[in-house]
Amino acid sequence: MKILKRIFVTAIFTLLITGLSACGGSQNVSNTENVTNDTKNEGGKQTVKIAYLPITHALPLYVENELGQENFKNIHIELVKFGSWPELMDALNTGSVDGASVLIELAIKAKEQGIDLKAVALGHRDGNVVVVSPDISTTSDLKGKTFAIPHRMSTHNILLYQMLKDAGLSFSDLDIVELPPPEMPAALSEGRISGYLVAEPFGAKAVAGNKGKVLYYSKDLWKDSVCCGLVLRGDFIKNNPAAAEELLKEYVAAGEYIDSKGEKVQEISKNYMNVEQNVLDLSMEWISYNDLKIYEKDYNDLIKYLVEMGLSENPPSYEDFVDNSFIDKVVIK
Repeated sequence: MKILKRIFVTAIFTLLITGLSACGGSQNVSNTENVTNDTKNEGGKQTVKIAYLPITHALPLYVENELGQENFKNIHIELVKFGSWPELMDALNTGSVDGASVLIELAIKAKEQGIDLKAVALGHRDGNVVVVSPDISTTSDLKGKTFAIPHRMSTHNILLYQMLKDAGLSFSDLDIVELPPPEMPAALSEGRISGYLVAEPFGAKAVAGNKGKVLYYSKDLWKDSVCCGLVLRGDFIKNNPAAAEELLKEYVAAGEYIDSKGEKVQEISKNYMNVEQNVLDLSMEWISYNDLKIYEKDYNDLIKYLVEMGLSENPPSYEDFVDNSFIDKVVIK
């Protein structure tokens, strides 16, 4: 794979997989093991810290935080914002937070490295698009061009792999760079890249601004693709099963509320993301929050990609990594 990596991206990814602290400026939380078990808010409820990045893929968390708190009997969730995946994963791996909405591949890699994590739900379905400059009409037009992804351990990288494979191309036919998602729309507009794959709302930003167009939707390349997920620490689940169940109940309800076009979704979204209304509207057309259970076939398809692409040598099994016990209790059959 021909990657034009920035030095700092290589460095922080190395820190990530070795479990050391990542550097950078975002909200910090203390590195203490299982910090929330004994943490109570003013109402006497247990505080559960969940990490996130400000993207639409984490929208169920935002809605749960705003609308679900009043339904909690024993817990209070505290969302902790981070500026990059390595920083977020460091907090999750070290126990500074109890869980996170995160790229599922990063959690799989951490599990493979010995961190006790459990994926308890998806963050969303679909919602990833291949955005290209106006002069690109086919995948073959990207040959020799520069294309951006947020992280090699991501569904976006897998979707790119499948897109190229379908066209008889490989990674070596493109110059692939890793860029922070907020930089991608500007990089496309300025001609520094010819396309990108990233979490929303950054794809919609270029399309809504007429700086780019959609070449493929994720469902065109990989049906039922797995991207972001709600991941909890194993020690949190073991010590607080009732809290985990309560968290999942309102999380699933939040996803259903979003898909039903709840009147407060737009307002809540703007509290967590700096995004224009037309961009958010377009982004929401591409993404679904219904049926957030992680199915074995979908997970195994993901693992097959990771092994085939050389991104994982000994990935965790479905039974070892996915815990559907909570979502199965709260989803109406």
